[in-house]
Amino acid sequence: MITFSNKYRSEQIEIMDDLDFQGKEMKNLLGDLKTVNKWLGGNSISIDGIEKLLSGHSKKDSVVILDIGCGDGELLRKCADYGKKNNYNFECIGIDFNQNILEFAKKKSCNYPNIKFKKIDVFLEEELIPNCDIALCTLFMHHFNNENIEALLRILLNKSKKGLVINDLQRSLVAFSLFKVVSELFLKTKTAKHDGLVSIARGFKKHELEEISIKIPNQKSEIHWSWAYRYQWILKKEL
Repeated sequence: MITFSNKYRSEQIEIMDDLDFQGKEMKNLLGDLKTVNKWLGGNSISIDGIEKLLSGHSKKDSVVILDIGCGDGELLRKCADYGKKNNYNFECIGIDFNQNILEFAKKKSCNYPNIKFKKIDVFLEEELIPNCDIALCTLFMHHFNNENIEALLRILLNKSKKGLVINDLQRSLVAFSLFKVVSELFLKTKTAKHDGLVSIARGFKKHELEEISIKIPNQKSEIHWSWAYRYQWILKKEL
């Protein structure tokens, strides 16, 4: 039974966090996640955050974009397309801990020479995380407790020159209820139906993000609500 609380973030575990997905099951799940991502605001929130952090940046200089928990690399392909369209010289790096998903991401990104992928556990292999200009975390932070989130934000700010763009879920009973209905109609996998509800229950209220932000030094935060039931959280690095 998946429970929801307005007061507290859920501590329930998502199925996909414990499974070594591969083959048809993995592809179906990634397809469902792509569908959900479109419902909940898509990648435009992350691209918009990149635009804000690149304000005033010379297009003559290269930009390293690091996507944490990159999955099949869809966001990085969107970033590469955006960079090409707007005359930026993007180098895109995706990090994930699931080797099967990374192999799938490499195949789907074969026409993008400026995208590469690395298998890294960001909590245990900090030294392997590449330096970057901008780090992205899209639907990634809600998988972890606040203590781990604070630790990771400190690491990523240290690795980045300009800052971070976080795109994650608002914990909303309306979103939770709507997802129950819509997922039964449009999602194929039981895992996506289960994990989508858990993800929303593990999402954030704005004041919770603000409380985390206060604990992170050398940055200025902007937190904006976005449709549908997401927050865009930009941490601009300050030296």
